[in-house]
Amino acid sequence: MMMNGVLMAVDLGEQESRETHDELLARAVALQPLLREHAATAEANRQVPDVVIDAIAEAGLFKLATPARYGGHQSSTRTMLDVSAALAEGDGSTSWVVALVNVCNWLTGLFPTKAQDDVFGADPDARVTGVLTPTSTTVRVEGGWLVSGRWYYNSGSAHSGWAVLGIPVTDTDGTVVDQGLALVPRTDLSLEDTWFVAGMKGTASNCLTGEDFFVPEYRVISVPAAIGGHYATEHEDEVLSRSAFVPILTLVLAGPQLGLGRAALKYVTEKAGQKPISYTFYETQADSVAVQLRIAEAALRIDTATLLAEQAAADIDEAARRDTYPDFTQRARVRAYTGWAIQNVLEAIDILLNVHGAASFAEANPLQRIWRDANTAGRHAMAAPTVALEVYGKALLGVDETITPLV
Repeated sequence: MMMNGVLMAVDLGEQESRETHDELLARAVALQPLLREHAATAEANRQVPDVVIDAIAEAGLFKLATPARYGGHQSSTRTMLDVSAALAEGDGSTSWVVALVNVCNWLTGLFPTKAQDDVFGADPDARVTGVLTPTSTTVRVEGGWLVSGRWYYNSGSAHSGWAVLGIPVTDTDGTVVDQGLALVPRTDLSLEDTWFVAGMKGTASNCLTGEDFFVPEYRVISVPAAIGGHYATEHEDEVLSRSAFVPILTLVLAGPQLGLGRAALKYVTEKAGQKPISYTFYETQADSVAVQLRIAEAALRIDTATLLAEQAAADIDEAARRDTYPDFTQRARVRAYTGWAIQNVLEAIDILLNVHGAASFAEANPLQRIWRDANTAGRHAMAAPTVALEVYGKALLGVDETITPLV
């Protein structure tokens, strides 16, 4: 929590016990060897292997945000952040899929109970993916809309049975009157293989497509209303479902980055005691003062990123506990913290690769995959630090100019 400009630690609070948080985090840590074992396969196949997905599901880590009414953990923003960070120490792509499924399960909890019943009532282990961008068309019909569209890039869609998809909300005249999120079963959609990228290859962030499928009214919510904190769920007593819309959607992107940074730091520091510095008299990198300074800087950047992300999670969770929706400046600060955290991780990883040297780019070296994964994920539009800093700076200065609705 921010008090008089000073960062203050906040406990997890009423919606989740420390024991639950620690148990879920321990399950994630226990899965790291499995994720490392299959990381190269996930990358080569451009999809996380079923054995990994099944192990994560068995550990209950896809249900962090699923309402307790359906047997979910209904945890907290902090737990989602920490679990995804721990998983990323094993594999970035797997962590990204888990983070995105959990936050889309959280989005599903914002819909009316009838829509939630369609998903979690039918299958308590249901997994949801999503794309907010309304790259689609709609036709208003009795009881809902006919929707056609293409939605890029849908991380984890191969492992999920539902999707939340951005749509323009139209009236009977075809006029766009709102922007919505539609909850759609995967049976109404096709999956087009389009994810050919340099990093985060295993996320299978392919394109979902559909033509003239029907979405009933109760499975559509308003995005502008949600941005303002007005949700369709009737379960206002559920603390997690009171969390701020854009802040939580933004912050989940930081978890995988934190884990990738920690994995890089661990690998480089462990090797530094054995690896010489070529063309010098240093028998090991660890003996070099220059290396010591750079390692310290990288570690501090990762620590800085962690502190900012944890503080952002604390701010989101505390506001939800108090049932107070953060104002614009508070929401802008979370987005700025997220961008700044991710920027620090990317700079730390660059430092670590420079320390480790050209060996970082050997195909057998996990550092090259960490570097590619972090730099690909770090370019997500919601994580861009430049936009986040401008939004926050305008808010601090009272400049009344909107450059994005997603705050």
